[in-house]
Amino acid sequence: MSILTETKPSVGSFTADAFAAHLAAQSTAPAWWLDRKRAAYEAFVSLPLPKRTNESWRFSALSGLTLDGFKVGRMDPNPPSNASPFSPSALVFANNAPTSRPVLPTELTAKGVVVATLAEALIRHPELLKAHFMVQPQKLGSEKFAALHAAFVGDGAFIYVPRGVEVSAPIVITHAVSGTGTAVFPHTLVIAEENSKVTVVDHFVSADSAGHQFACGANDLYAGHGAQLTYVAAQNWSRDTLSFQFNSTVVRRDARVQSLNLHLGARQARHESLSQLQAPGAFSEMLALTFAEDAQEFDQRTLQIHQAPNTKSDLLYKNALRDTAKTIFSGLIVVDPDAQKTDAYQSNRNLMLSDDAEACSLPGLEIQANDVRCTHGATTSRIDPEQEFYLQSRGIAKEAADELLTFGFFEDVLNRLASDELHAALRELIQTKFKVGGHGKNT
Repeated sequence: MSILTETKPSVGSFTADAFAAHLAAQSTAPAWWLDRKRAAYEAFVSLPLPKRTNESWRFSALSGLTLDGFKVGRMDPNPPSNASPFSPSALVFANNAPTSRPVLPTELTAKGVVVATLAEALIRHPELLKAHFMVQPQKLGSEKFAALHAAFVGDGAFIYVPRGVEVSAPIVITHAVSGTGTAVFPHTLVIAEENSKVTVVDHFVSADSAGHQFACGANDLYAGHGAQLTYVAAQNWSRDTLSFQFNSTVVRRDARVQSLNLHLGARQARHESLSQLQAPGAFSEMLALTFAEDAQEFDQRTLQIHQAPNTKSDLLYKNALRDTAKTIFSGLIVVDPDAQKTDAYQSNRNLMLSDDAEACSLPGLEIQANDVRCTHGATTSRIDPEQEFYLQSRGIAKEAADELLTFGFFEDVLNRLASDELHAALRELIQTKFKVGGHGKNT
């Protein structure tokens, strides 16, 4: 379908005129980059919005998926004033625009480590962008929104760690949004070459906790042979944000990727995570923690693809729900015919803190090899009343007891992080859900 035949419900505020204005702002970018954007916009226009009959959107609330009422731009590009629990950010983006230039220790710069914006990487490292920027096809249902991201992404973080280099401190990227009606398209690309080691943190935050916003983000993670890559994403958008986030991970021979996604903010958030184990010895650990309250909906779709023999993946997603909140988990393990000796694990566990919350779980397997070990499952339970009574009998209020028990539920995921600093930072963010302003209670 030509962009000239766009229909308003299908594109909302992201019209051909809005796209033309975006291209004009990107006029200094290379031709191949602009061509990719034009192709992405054509795909966005031609693809329909999700329908109830789409299996990949099963259980999702589609009434809130409107693309109307948003503006792409750099309105009030101010970083958030609230303090971050993470280390100082190497890069801060406010309403799609970088607010400062990254400063790396001289010893890392001398070793070839690069932390830059995508705009800078387009000039200095175009071949790396061509090879790794959104080259993996979307397979989990949000192809239309991924195309929208590719069409309108204006800038983002580019991190490159050369062969054999270890970066000891986490590289923190802050993506902030402010102003009602603002649309942002955060992106982080991480390339860890052979036998390198790095930890990257994405922090997504709204400057206005009540702002109505649209966030459509993506990240690409590449771990070369023997690399060790840890990726942590903390999503704390405003409570009236519509959020999409797409993760694509490629793991090569004997490489290890650990990703942990924390979901706290947004009115409705969909997170899709694709992990491809492409060579023997590859290992992908996929972790997530979600705290859902009020009428929030968190929709999580995952795909673990084992494409080579002797690979391993381990997925553990934990959700805590209260009030009338809803979570959806749909995960699939795929084992290709040549992927013998695959070891794959997938588990979704839900802790219900109210009678009115809803948790939907759809774990699945698609095995085409005959010498594998694959396990999948889901559990849903309430807080153990005996544990709650034990704490209350010792003078601990119910709300405080629920907080302690929820942290106990989350702890085995947090403990998988090697960094005590990141562990503490994530605990601090989760704790805001129990304080005044998070739920109207003070524990």
